[in-house]
Amino acid sequence: MLDKKHIGSNFDEFLQEEGILEEAEAIAIKRVIAYALKQKMDEENISVNRLAKELDTSRSAVIRILDPENTSITLNTITKISRFLGKKVSLSFA
Repeated sequence: MLDKKHIGSNFDEFLQEEGILEEAEAIAIKRVIAYALKQKMDEENISVNRLAKELDTSRSAVIRILDPENTSITLNTITKISRFLGKKVSLSFA
């Protein structure tokens, strides 16, 4: 339940106060990555095994990549995924 001090504050401030901002941001980023990858797999009828070969990784690693709740992903893996998707990775410290 929100108390009065949260009324009028922005959502990021609320998450920060709850101590879950970083976790929420990581999950949001991972969900975007997993969603984009799953979309391409569905559009091009690509299996998990084929994707593992494309990304030069294991089938179990691909399953972890596709899990939107699993935020354990390396920059190397993100780079491979972006290449596979025909995208570029952009990192910003705002």
